[in-house]
Amino acid sequence: MHGMISKPPDTAATKNLATSRVVLLLLAVMTGIAPISLYMLVPALPVLATNFGSDISVAQMTVSLYMVGIALSQLIMGPLSDRFGRRPVLLAGLALMVAASVACIFAQTLPQLIAARFFQALGGAAGMVVSRAIIRDIYERERVASMISLVIAALMIGQMVSPLTGGLIETAFGWRAIFYAITIGAIAVAAGIALALPETRRIRATSSGFRGDVGILIRNRAFVGYVMCQVLASQIIFTFAGGGPYIVVTQMGRTSAEYGAWFATTGFAYLVGNLLCVRFAPRHSLERLIWLGLGLQLCGSLLNLTWSFAGWNEAPAWLFGTQMIVMAGNAFVMANSAAGAISIRPEAAGTASGAMGFLQQGIGALMSQFGAYLGGHSATTLPLTSAVLAISLLCACMMIFVVPRREVVVSETLIEQAEEEETGMM
Repeated sequence: MHGMISKPPDTAATKNLATSRVVLLLLAVMTGIAPISLYMLVPALPVLATNFGSDISVAQMTVSLYMVGIALSQLIMGPLSDRFGRRPVLLAGLALMVAASVACIFAQTLPQLIAARFFQALGGAAGMVVSRAIIRDIYERERVASMISLVIAALMIGQMVSPLTGGLIETAFGWRAIFYAITIGAIAVAAGIALALPETRRIRATSSGFRGDVGILIRNRAFVGYVMCQVLASQIIFTFAGGGPYIVVTQMGRTSAEYGAWFATTGFAYLVGNLLCVRFAPRHSLERLIWLGLGLQLCGSLLNLTWSFAGWNEAPAWLFGTQMIVMAGNAFVMANSAAGAISIRPEAAGTASGAMGFLQQGIGALMSQFGAYLGGHSATTLPLTSAVLAISLLCACMMIFVVPRREVVVSETLIEQAEEEETGMM
């Protein structure tokens, strides 16, 4: 039997939640708290390596193991939120994040800091996975793609803007001040959830369980294709973010704050892509919007590779200007792929979201380290831009060879048909 923490809202209450700006704001901030904490520390990595007398690759573990913590958290928190409810899982996760953030402030060695960062991610990532499940709980199915676009925009904008914030804080007050800011932010988000977000989990059939949900999802070709498309699209961001600081600071001789400012331009491009996605989603199919995004990704990454061969993107304006095209397309791919995956089996939204987040962040931990290697052990941007183009091609291959070739719209009729087909497979 699945445990019940609180009574789920009735239809009227659900509609009120769906139209509440406060709830929408909470969904955004709970989604963004973990990625913001991740990338706020990125500009300070060279300082950490110097202060602790370690190699830069060891300092990079404060980012890579953080991403491992995010991955494991989503694999755990998603199913737990399906079983016990959204609120208790969110509040418990944020409590763990606050405790770990305090431990980061008082860390005396780099291994202590790396361990504390892991637990910080383990708690903070609850907001990432549970927010997608809450969207599936309170919004009509035809609105899922649009709302996920907004929430994923918050997640990715947090990743893009936070290096600038972290760089400014580190320059002005030192690297420990970054964790003071993270602690205060986590407490504020937890307070908002406790005061303004009721339980949204719907009652599930007693025969439904984690193993059954997973079995149905992994046998569904559309689910696998959408998840892999979304996961690979996210690796473009992780790879570029991993190599970017070393290219800008080491190769180009710029400051960490300037790197944060340039990196924020790609966040602006992602925001524009998501706003366009929200506008186009009601009138176009998921598949069409994904292909539009894939086209932009491929064009932008091919141009950046061309600039690398020509030697033009050794200046930040060329490198990041072209990457903005990639990120605008990335917004279309990630939002609509996530919407397609999470709508395959709505009653297992937490499990589906967790599986997607686990793969995204788990692979992202490796790709971030790989990007750092490419940026830190080369004299040009060519290795990094080649990797971005290769990932863009793999992402397109998922749509070509895995996702069924049909116009897919997340509608009531489609979901009901999919559920009937899956029931027959049991």
